[in-house]
Amino acid sequence: MTEKPVLTQLGRLTGLPLSPDEAVLETVPNPHSGLLYLVRFTCPEFTSLCPVTGQPDFAHFVIDYAPEAAIVESKSLKLFLGSFRNHQAFHEDCTLAIARRLVDAAEPRWLRIAGYWYPRGGIPIDVFYQTAAPPPGLWLPDHGVAPYRGRG
Repeated sequence: MTEKPVLTQLGRLTGLPLSPDEAVLETVPNPHSGLLYLVRFTCPEFTSLCPVTGQPDFAHFVIDYAPEAAIVESKSLKLFLGSFRNHQAFHEDCTLAIARRLVDAAEPRWLRIAGYWYPRGGIPIDVFYQTAAPPPGLWLPDHGVAPYRGRG
């Protein structure tokens, strides 16, 4: 009999962590370990704060990963991403901090993240990262996020 993972947030009333450092990313055993497949999380309403002005920044994230022994528990991911709401950091730092925490927590076979940031100072900044080349045979759908076009 497989032992159930200890989850501290799923099924419980859980407040939003005050910072990304306080957030707990939880995983559960992958029921299909050894099988190559893709998991996608999409967060179209991500927010953080500009570290200089304190003004809100908005992004659309697409996170793809090929799990190994563990999968990311989605409520803990939602709380982790929400913890950036009052966090001051540049776009690149937010995007890479998310990727690194996911890699540390789940130890996936492969991960990529796309941060499509809305314009700051009239310039949209998109940040992309992946751990390595995708594994051969992994199906990678398009992100489905249109390039920024302004009001045109």
